[in-house]
Amino acid sequence: MSAKPTLLARLLDWIERNGNRLPDPAILFFVLMLLIWIVSAVAAPIPLAEIDPRTGEPLQIQSQLTGPRLAEFLSSMVTVFINFAPLGVVLVAMLGVGVAEHSGYIHVGLRKLLHVTPQRLLTPMLIVVAIVSHSAVDAGYVLVVPLGGVIFYAAGRHPLAGIAAAFAGVSGGFSANFVPSSLDPLLQSFTMTAAQILDPEIRLNPLNNYYFTSISSLLIVGLGWFITDRIVEPRLKGVAVDGDPADLPVMEEVSAGESRAFWIASCAALLGLVLMAIWASPADSALRDDQGSLSSFTAPMMKSIVPLIFLLTLLPGVVFGYLSGTFASSKDLIQTMAKAMHGMAYYIVMAFFCALFIDAFGKSNLGALMAIKGAGFLQQLALPGGVTILGIILLTGFVNLFVGSASAKWALISPIFVPMLMELGISPDLTQAAYRVGDSSTNIITPLMPYFPLVVVFCQRYVKATGIGTVVSMMLPFSIAFLVLWSLFLLVYWAAGVPLGLQANYVYPFP
Repeated sequence: MSAKPTLLARLLDWIERNGNRLPDPAILFFVLMLLIWIVSAVAAPIPLAEIDPRTGEPLQIQSQLTGPRLAEFLSSMVTVFINFAPLGVVLVAMLGVGVAEHSGYIHVGLRKLLHVTPQRLLTPMLIVVAIVSHSAVDAGYVLVVPLGGVIFYAAGRHPLAGIAAAFAGVSGGFSANFVPSSLDPLLQSFTMTAAQILDPEIRLNPLNNYYFTSISSLLIVGLGWFITDRIVEPRLKGVAVDGDPADLPVMEEVSAGESRAFWIASCAALLGLVLMAIWASPADSALRDDQGSLSSFTAPMMKSIVPLIFLLTLLPGVVFGYLSGTFASSKDLIQTMAKAMHGMAYYIVMAFFCALFIDAFGKSNLGALMAIKGAGFLQQLALPGGVTILGIILLTGFVNLFVGSASAKWALISPIFVPMLMELGISPDLTQAAYRVGDSSTNIITPLMPYFPLVVVFCQRYVKATGIGTVVSMMLPFSIAFLVLWSLFLLVYWAAGVPLGLQANYVYPFP
């Protein structure tokens, strides 16, 4: 007699069933775009008292059903699609990754990795790699998330559990990182601008949350490990892997020829990294910005992350392919790129409709209204500082379901939250840390996040029937655990007085 499913299992099954009844993601984005058009047309004539912090002017909903706007929609459709940020990241990176994968280089490397890594440590190892991938902007979505499925499948575990663990590390733990990333100075710039509304002389360090995000990495790894092995993977035991056998990795012994080709190819990739380091080392390197930084958003190095991923995966893939005999001619090389693009066809279709929806949502100002209304409501409650910090986390997590960009949300609500909490004696550094917790925790359960459709595509490689509901039900335990326990962790961290980061404070005015 089988055991009765737990309440959590029944809830996740219900979410999966009903979520998969939603239209195909491409159609869902199209329907949502039409809904934005209608809602914006109805709301546009209504005067609003809210001030748009981006312009200093009263916020105005912009109807998307006017003649000029519809004409702009048609004339800019191609541009909006081409300029959809995740599209270029995914396609360019996948050209190089496709060569490394289909040549056999990645699979041989994984087989070697599995040979030396205890299976019980695969999950935490994968989540650690996913967290560190934040330093390469969005590389984790196109590199680490699919590799999570490959690693787990090759190890005899369910591939969807590997994808879930990697996705939780890359996106759910977006603000947890052992290594500083470009997100740190980006958010700090908005925080400092908002703080200067009250104190024009205030200065904040770009790494003002670094200690907190570093230690948070341990929390995310531990939670992700437990949830993957104890909740997600056991629930997937009855889900059959029915993907195309030709696309699924096989666990075989590495031959002497493959091993030799792998090490030579890896040396070629290492040589590429060394040459890049030599180029970037001089203070006047062309890869640095005007201030000599390699990590700022304006630095050519940071702007070149995706092309570097392409080159540094293409190089070992080509070397391995020719040395192992996988490639007999340049035609074989190009065919692997074509095969990689063939696997992205479904994502390209979804990206088209997703780009149009996000463009309409942004131009309508409905997302801005939602964020400002929520922040204003929280301000009116006049709650104690600790409760307000929790309120910021929860509000950010909710708004994050609709507005995916971390910088866009913080640009809207930081001018309200930061000065408000400064009046309560809470520093901008702590307010920013609270925002980062809320911003990360719900990334993984919203289909409106630009990379969410890509995760669905990666899952369909193994389980063809995967839909939105499947991915949301897998990721919901991660999201709830991160939101609740990470919030409590921040409060405990605050109570213990552990420094948040470099030159960071908990109180304002600064001591």
